[in-house]
Amino acid sequence: MTRSYLGELGAEFLGTMILILFGVGSVAQVVTSPDGSLGDHDAIAWSWGFGVMFGVYVAGRISGGHLNPAVTIAMAAFQGFPWRKVIPYSLAQTAGAFVAALIVRVDYADLLAKYDPGHTAKTQFVFSTLPGNGVDGVGVPTAFFDQVVGTAILVFIIFALVNRRNNPPLANLAPVAIGLVVVGIGMAFGANAGYAINPARDFGPRLASFVTGFASAWYDQHGHLYFWLPIVAPIIGGLLGGGLFQLVINRSLPADEPDDWVSRG
Repeated sequence: MTRSYLGELGAEFLGTMILILFGVGSVAQVVTSPDGSLGDHDAIAWSWGFGVMFGVYVAGRISGGHLNPAVTIAMAAFQGFPWRKVIPYSLAQTAGAFVAALIVRVDYADLLAKYDPGHTAKTQFVFSTLPGNGVDGVGVPTAFFDQVVGTAILVFIIFALVNRRNNPPLANLAPVAIGLVVVGIGMAFGANAGYAINPARDFGPRLASFVTGFASAWYDQHGHLYFWLPIVAPIIGGLLGGGLFQLVINRSLPADEPDDWVSRG
């Protein structure tokens, strides 16, 4: 039992690490090539989607491949995932994101230093999100609402995709579909707050950037304390999205199949 539980935590750690390596790595590449020769917003959106897809493939069989505390909490609230595993899963996910961000930070150290020697908000959003992606004009209330909406969409569709009673993707294609959901969210809701939609995805890399020279990592570009928003808003959004699925869809589905694989535990 202990070995199995440690395996679940290890899977969440490694799956989230894969997610961040692709996601944060793509942002670093685009930001440090301002002429656009190495990608644009669409490249970032696709890379985050690939990261989610590959991360779920890595972890899905063992732990369910949550890779996101907002998903884990919603699974506990509505899908029978054990509450006693929520904090350990969340810590494993955050640790995986932290380690991955450190790898990207070292790998892109020279280019980051060349593009932004002061390690300011100009490159801070390589690792963590900012209102308006660091551009003025987006307030904290808008960013908060944006993160609630984006995460609600994510969790609602994840619940729909992995529920065996709801005609889910076959041939182990659920991770592909979930990755495409993240691509879609990035393309539709990426402007206001950088679509963190995942507390571990934001806090782990934010901590990694702070310990490697980004002194203002906990703040937005205006000096306002901001790190809390991509933690609190996604959790609220995940609960709203999961609750909406339970209320409108799940209660109408036939009860003739076992629980979905993401809620295992």
